[in-house]
Amino acid sequence: MNKSSSGQELKDNEANLPTLKLSTIFAMTFGFFGVNMAFSLQSSQMGRIFQTIGSDPTKLGFFFIFPPLAGMIVQPLVGKYSDITWNKFGRRMPYLLFGAPIAALVMVLLPNVGSFGLGYASLGALIFGAITILFMDLSSNVCMQPFKMIVGDMVNEDQKDLAWSWQQSFSNLGGVLATILPFVLTLLGVANVAPKGEVPFSVKLTFYIGAAILLITSFWTIFSVHEYNPADYAKYHHIKEHDLSKQVSLWKLVKTAPRAFWEVSLVQLFDWFAFQYLWTYSTGAIAQNVWHTSDPSSAGYQAAGNWFGILSCVESLAAVIWGFLVLSKTKPSQRKLWFKIGLVIGGIGFIWTAFIHDQYLLIIPFILIGISYLTMQTEAFSLFTESLNGQNEGAYLGLFNCGICLPQIIASLLSFAIFPMLHNSMPNMLIVGGIAMLLGAVVVNVIHSNY
Repeated sequence: MNKSSSGQELKDNEANLPTLKLSTIFAMTFGFFGVNMAFSLQSSQMGRIFQTIGSDPTKLGFFFIFPPLAGMIVQPLVGKYSDITWNKFGRRMPYLLFGAPIAALVMVLLPNVGSFGLGYASLGALIFGAITILFMDLSSNVCMQPFKMIVGDMVNEDQKDLAWSWQQSFSNLGGVLATILPFVLTLLGVANVAPKGEVPFSVKLTFYIGAAILLITSFWTIFSVHEYNPADYAKYHHIKEHDLSKQVSLWKLVKTAPRAFWEVSLVQLFDWFAFQYLWTYSTGAIAQNVWHTSDPSSAGYQAAGNWFGILSCVESLAAVIWGFLVLSKTKPSQRKLWFKIGLVIGGIGFIWTAFIHDQYLLIIPFILIGISYLTMQTEAFSLFTESLNGQNEGAYLGLFNCGICLPQIIASLLSFAIFPMLHNSMPNMLIVGGIAMLLGAVVVNVIHSNY
């Protein structure tokens, strides 16, 4: 680990970054609306899709390994190479220009996994679904990284909490639309049931709409955000311009990473572990507790899938309100405190969800989960990026994403042992997630903030 700059030096380093207009911060954060539609559809509907096409519930963790694995591979590479990409389209924007169309195409393919005549619970259908979800996450990660990196590139320390909270708030608004659409389309008369092994058209149409919005919002950001040229970037970050073209191996960056890289990642080992179980088991847990069914082809199970979408919408709305009213006004010295509060609130929400048998009462714990979700992302990125000096920032943000992806992989692998130990109970898996969140709140104490 290298000797990081002192807190005062870091503050001085950021002092020359311009104070951006709110319209500029809006342009660089609003595009996350579309990107998170892809991730929200994936997280809220993937368990439903794979159980609908015949996946064994005890093996669901296998499919949920692919998305974080893709993130661990793609995001560091996008960060590393975008650090030295300077052309007429910008530094980060060329990757968004490339990734968005591919992500949109795969979003159209994914919900049709059961419609190609491969057979219910067939190996071919499951392999096709696994490959599709892998490519969806590869392309979505290529889209996601530029949005994170331009905040680190262009936003000063005084505006950073505002920018991160806006980005996560727009992300959650995208989640609102993504998760509520199947329910709304069903109310409008779109079919929410389908032949055995096929995904209902309400889900398919939601993915099609999400793909279109992903393209529109991504291109909005591409054409609205004007990144700094190499000379200005070097001047604002107090580094030499010729250093911007230097290639540094990812392994070397890991070995010389600032202390905050490891400390914040340790906390994320617990909170992202928990959210992996929320995404994997919530639909099944709700179906079991509220609709008293575990049959994915039943109307009750599909109703539970729609209701989880509504709860995910509630989660996202709570996150948006919390972000705009509370986190956007957070002072750098308060970051650790809010991080702890967010994780405790989330832990309570997870555990409470496992014991509720009334669909409407589930709204309350999902409000708590939404507050937690936005807080843990905003404060994690703020606490980490305050330790960076502008050099190799994209690569570091990509590597930092491994601290988000690795816990999801660990959670998925451990599910093969934990799920049978808990008598194949999906509600019990949410309790495990809640305990992990509470442990994460304790571990926040190891983080050394520069403020």
